[in-house]
Amino acid sequence: MTTSPRTTPAVLDRIARELPDHDAVVTPTQTLTFAVLRSHVRQAAAAMIDLGVQPGDRVAIWSPNTWHWVVACLATHCAGAVLVPLNTRYTASEATDILARTGAPLLFASGEFLGTDKAASVDREQLPALRHIVRIPVDSDDGTWEEFVARAANVELTEVDARSAAVGPDDVSDILFTSGTTGRSKGVLCAHRQSLDASAAWAACGQLSDADRYLCINPFFHNFGYKAGILACLQTGATLFPELTFDPQAAMQAVQQHRITVLPGPPTIYQTLLDHPERGNYDLSSLRFAVTGAATIPVVLIERMQSELDIDIVLTAYGLTEASGFGTMCRADDDAVTVATTSGRPIADFELRIGEQGEVLLRGPNVMLGYLDDPDATAAAIDAHGWLHTGDVGELDDAGNLKITDRLKDMYICGGFNVYPAEVEQVLARLDGVAEAAVIGVPDERLGEVGKAFVVVLPGADLAEQSVIDHTREHLANFKIPRSVEFIDALPRNPAGKVLKTELRSRFASATEIDVSESSSPTTVSAGARRT
Repeated sequence: MTTSPRTTPAVLDRIARELPDHDAVVTPTQTLTFAVLRSHVRQAAAAMIDLGVQPGDRVAIWSPNTWHWVVACLATHCAGAVLVPLNTRYTASEATDILARTGAPLLFASGEFLGTDKAASVDREQLPALRHIVRIPVDSDDGTWEEFVARAANVELTEVDARSAAVGPDDVSDILFTSGTTGRSKGVLCAHRQSLDASAAWAACGQLSDADRYLCINPFFHNFGYKAGILACLQTGATLFPELTFDPQAAMQAVQQHRITVLPGPPTIYQTLLDHPERGNYDLSSLRFAVTGAATIPVVLIERMQSELDIDIVLTAYGLTEASGFGTMCRADDDAVTVATTSGRPIADFELRIGEQGEVLLRGPNVMLGYLDDPDATAAAIDAHGWLHTGDVGELDDAGNLKITDRLKDMYICGGFNVYPAEVEQVLARLDGVAEAAVIGVPDERLGEVGKAFVVVLPGADLAEQSVIDHTREHLANFKIPRSVEFIDALPRNPAGKVLKTELRSRFASATEIDVSESSSPTTVSAGARRT
């Protein structure tokens, strides 16, 4: 694991000095060597300074995986500012809430992409601190990036270098938001040393080097795309190939064309590639390293990844945003059963133990600095002895490998994204005719888990399943929307009045067993997604 340098600007300076002509980022429209990347980053940082961005200011990015994202991210750090990635699946109201709470003066947002325009959806009147929006061109040439970069001419690059040199290892580098059990998202503060050290440890487990070519399907707004992607490549010299969206055939084409060696992602990605009818038409022999999610994965999937895709190193990992995105990971010499059924052993100097009620606890230098403007939540998450209470339930095998068995916080994972039922339940509570509602995660073959809402209707009200789903769609990102609704007379509760979600899960499981037994075509349910 690297110990020096321990700020993003210093890492960029070092890699540009050591590998100036080596490809850093490759997209269909742009190839940046490390020297060129550094030049672009310094120009963008100068433009930020011209716009009035001060050290410690928050700069938000709301865009899919483009080379602009990488440049804007690193430029933010070089200007001494703090990165705030926004989930591209957020609605405008969800994004507005985070922009308001961070007081971001600058937002990089995508223009037209897949029929939406993030930049245009922002309500500037609700965000008095937001002075500038830079449009990132994606589907069409509708951006203002070039206008933004042109502002660099007004600032001496020596000022950028001074800003970069002033950044310290303990300065906040990023604020990633993760939903909380109260339904309101929480901003996780991480220092430069934490984001770099943790991602370097992850890269070491995968034996990343400058010989690697990394196809990044995970979105940059996610820990796995930003820290295990951008920062891991920056520290090792691996070449990053960002993907806007996952298309299995396009991914296989990219592997063949660019001789991709590293392909992280959720289990569904590998399953899709293995089962694709055109797989035999592509040369995927360059693949050597894959890492996937923390939930239990069929051993046969790991074996097929090793044999049919001929991937030398297949690992699983467990992490969460509050631990700089990491926690435990398997090692290259672990057998297929260990990789499939556990999340490995601690990395990045983490200590691991199982606490009361089987809760997974982590401690170490890469536990977050705290939650943004929420000391009470910070104190609740990190105890007096420095242990981070993850809210996940797990157990350790004889070798110290972690197996996640449950979640204390009712959170479920849909398509790789965390969903906290309390947030969905609050939205449902605002629908006319709803007396009470509870949401659980249920297995889904494609997405791992999806939401199921149990709704108690007020007397005299007339609600239909679709109207309930449509209501949530107006207020929540797609991955948070319940896929089914069941109307019940009352929610099961314990004597203290707490909703017994275990009973709701049992109710669903029983109904599923009946459905399967009556079906002539049994349904196979696969689960697996990475905890963030």
